[in-house]
Amino acid sequence: MNFETIKYNVQDKVATVTLSRPDKLNAFTRQMMEELIEAVDEIDRDDDVRAVIVTGDGRAFCAGADLSEGANTFDYEARSDRVSAGRGSEVDWSNENIRDGGGRVTLRIFNSTKPFIAAVNGPAVGIGATMQLPMDIRLASETARFGFVFSRRGIVPEAASSWFLPRIVGISQALEWTYSGRVFPAAEALSGGLVKEVLAPDNLLSRAQEIAREIADNTSAVSVALIRQMMWRMLGADHPMEAHRIDSRGIYAMGQSVDVKEGVTSFLEKRAPKFSMKPSSDMPSYYPWWEEPDYR
Repeated sequence: MNFETIKYNVQDKVATVTLSRPDKLNAFTRQMMEELIEAVDEIDRDDDVRAVIVTGDGRAFCAGADLSEGANTFDYEARSDRVSAGRGSEVDWSNENIRDGGGRVTLRIFNSTKPFIAAVNGPAVGIGATMQLPMDIRLASETARFGFVFSRRGIVPEAASSWFLPRIVGISQALEWTYSGRVFPAAEALSGGLVKEVLAPDNLLSRAQEIAREIADNTSAVSVALIRQMMWRMLGADHPMEAHRIDSRGIYAMGQSVDVKEGVTSFLEKRAPKFSMKPSSDMPSYYPWWEEPDYR
């Protein structure tokens, strides 16, 4: 794959996606959106990829949307890279050209079968902050700074962050950060529950790789894929009975699988497991359960 705004590398079952416009502090563009989605598509196709690290090239993670269009940055009707969707009362709200680019990225990450680790190496504001939210584990360098700056640009949060952020940090913290639009340090991101750990810059990627290796070397890929979707989707469940239904399907279906037999046998034999099931071809028949007409 030939990418221009990101770098993509797979080594020892871990994919590393690096936002790479360092001269622009990795500012987000439509091309970056398309390349990130393409990278996640490839990650899900490649059963050799067991975990994903996302980081930034240079001194920033992502400085937010590229503002080179000036005052027209968020005016889709005025931009050269958008097709008109109509104005005012005539707007067609179902038009694909209205869709938020950041949301396309976060929804694609949300639907992935692979675990994502954000290694935030520097400033992460706007979409640089919100694109991390569907990632499963967020680590930050001591030099990282975060900002949900939308209110200071006269716009609203994007990338489905009004769904993700309160679920991660709680409604009060989410509102304080988004109301004020202020930029805050990594230590506050840690205390507010946005990131799991704050590390010295030189230790950031090695810690992300350590977590990725723990997953890649010791777990069933299908088990992790199911766990990822179960945990995220149950955040919107109305009652624990919904979780019980899906837990029951998972235990019943996976209980008969070769991965479970290998997991139990390897434990009893005191050896490392050799799981063989693949998310691309071996997901149980009830997956994806949320697409069933009577799921709710």
